[in-house]
Amino acid sequence: MSEQKTIHIAGTWRSAVSGATREVLDPADATVLALVAEGHVADTDAAVGAARAAFDGGQWPRTPVLERAALLRRTADLLLRDRERLGLLESRDAGKTLEEGRVDVDCVADAFRYFADLVAGESAGRVIDAGTPDVHSVVVHEPVGVCALITPWNYPLLQASWKIVPALAAGNTFVLKPSELTPLSTVALVELLVEAGLPAGVANLVTGPGDPVGARLAEHPDVDLVSFTGGLVSGTKVMRAAADSVKKVALELGGKNPNIVFADACADEEGFDTAVDQALNAAFMHSGQVCSAGSRLIVEEGVAERFVAELARRADRIRLGRGTDPGVECGPMVSAAQRERTERYVASALAEGAVLRAGGARPDGPGFFHRPTVLDRCHRGMRVVREEVFGPVLTVETFRTEAEAVALANDTEYGLAGAVWTSDPGRGRRVAGRLRHGTVWINDFHPYLPQAEWGGFGKSGTGRELGPSGLAEYRESKHVYQNLAPRPVRWFAG
Repeated sequence: MSEQKTIHIAGTWRSAVSGATREVLDPADATVLALVAEGHVADTDAAVGAARAAFDGGQWPRTPVLERAALLRRTADLLLRDRERLGLLESRDAGKTLEEGRVDVDCVADAFRYFADLVAGESAGRVIDAGTPDVHSVVVHEPVGVCALITPWNYPLLQASWKIVPALAAGNTFVLKPSELTPLSTVALVELLVEAGLPAGVANLVTGPGDPVGARLAEHPDVDLVSFTGGLVSGTKVMRAAADSVKKVALELGGKNPNIVFADACADEEGFDTAVDQALNAAFMHSGQVCSAGSRLIVEEGVAERFVAELARRADRIRLGRGTDPGVECGPMVSAAQRERTERYVASALAEGAVLRAGGARPDGPGFFHRPTVLDRCHRGMRVVREEVFGPVLTVETFRTEAEAVALANDTEYGLAGAVWTSDPGRGRRVAGRLRHGTVWINDFHPYLPQAEWGGFGKSGTGRELGPSGLAEYRESKHVYQNLAPRPVRWFAG
């Protein structure tokens, strides 16, 4: 298999300086999908240098906003043109179903169009009333500069777009480092940006491992901002590395997300069916490899036994397989290491007293599959309840009162997302208001809007993606104060 030249620097596709390569595996059968360049420090430094030169002396930061917006819209059109190819690539590389891959492409196109519209509709700045007609005062927004964008393996195309699009909309240049496990759709996205007419040096891509590529980006003195999505341990390393140069840092570090089900949500068969169905969706979408997965089911005692029994019955019937095969509902995990991590969490939970209601093991056959797993009788003392598994594992806790449900849901170091199911609108809004999580769904789970901010409280990270705040992450505010009638101050007698 010949190497794909997957490092893109200053408008040129190239191999790694060292000549090193990496095999990208198909998680459905562990066969080799592609051979990509394995970048190192020299490649990273060259990419940062190209981005620095393009920002300091290039056209993009000074390109009129409407022209930048037009390029984003052209890219959205190209994404939809290549929807089937990109969806298939995402499915095979990350292991998700083909339909999930297609939906991801649609969501990426939506993000490109949203930020294009957002910047195109802005005013030239915020005029400040200085209290005198002799002063013109305005606050304007300028690009941060060179951005290091480090993305995860679970949603490679989607997560890359959440960083790339606001960075470009604001007028920045960037160096992008996708996960070494799933780089293929990110390479394709950069190809589309080039096809859309993005100037050379604005978008730079280095494929390679977090250490040293991501680590070098975080510490590099010529990087002005680092945006990282991934695990808590890696995120704290990024923050420490960025501290020496006091660069801006935005982190999205996952979650341990509660899904609260009140008994009144299950008062009739339709409500019960919907809540069970959504609990499955919350926990097992993309084999639970979702930062906002509803991996903690917190259900009212009065309906818990019936609810968990039906949930476990349906979980055991989830059809596993290659994401491109007809009828498959859930694909493999991304790697052997991720599956082994999941198995260790399940084993520790059972040793600590959890009751296995469904799954709990890998099926026979090739690939990195793990059965959707339901663990009952869980409590906050268990590692599986406290820590992010990032696999198809759902823990079950119970409560008696609304206050207890809120306390359980908030008893986590994370705070990314959560949900509440109830037929009482007042209760839904009341509980949502008390949950310390960045996104709260009432009678739903997983949907997001590009217009609405995404990010978490606590150890789920800092900063926000999407929405107006997502654009603001990639900007600096500047106050321009113009004295229209200057005269001596006479502060000093001299």
